[in-house]
Amino acid sequence: MYLVNKEKINRSLSAKIVDARVAQIFNSFEDVLVTSSFGTTSVVLLHLVSRIKPDWPIYFIDTGYHFEETLSYKRRLTRLLDLNVIDLHPDSSSHEATEKEQLWIKDSDKCCKINKLAPIEQIKKKHKVWMSGLIGFQNRHRSTLKIIDEKDEILKFYPLIDWNSSLVEEYITSHSLPQHPLKEQGYHSVGCTHCTVPGVGREGRWNNQVKTECGLHQR
Repeated sequence: MYLVNKEKINRSLSAKIVDARVAQIFNSFEDVLVTSSFGTTSVVLLHLVSRIKPDWPIYFIDTGYHFEETLSYKRRLTRLLDLNVIDLHPDSSSHEATEKEQLWIKDSDKCCKINKLAPIEQIKKKHKVWMSGLIGFQNRHRSTLKIIDEKDEILKFYPLIDWNSSLVEEYITSHSLPQHPLKEQGYHSVGCTHCTVPGVGREGRWNNQVKTECGLHQR
């Protein structure tokens, strides 16, 4: 059933502008999971959702390792766009263990699993569609994704996946939206403090590691 829907929806969405894509998914499904990292490109999807579906829950995974600039940006956008943000947290004892062991150095995949993947698992089970703001130009993996894909029995919806950096900047500028405060310091992608350095695209994430994704959108 999902496979048929996925192909049909992809054909339908490919010809639509992004506003219409987002609206169609909200109109077609009652249980849409929306997540945001409040990163450097996140404001585009957040702005779209705030206009098309005001007060819709937006889940933020608070790993405990975010930059203070990211948390400040989250608070600013929440006020500006009147967002209904729900924070998700890792298990406290497991999180403390990752901090004590500095697990991001020894086993970054396990660190992500505890602090990012585990908090969203129970929420995922309650939804049929997961909407997120991934953009294809950010890395090779993301450039292969379609607008609608199926993973772990949930439809993954990437309304901005075929955008480029120019479209993102044009949207932010034309709607007078604030940039992430770390953008001007050379951070084009922002994650946890221990695993993020300045860099173009996602080059600054998991610097000097083969790893390019936390795993949220590879499952």
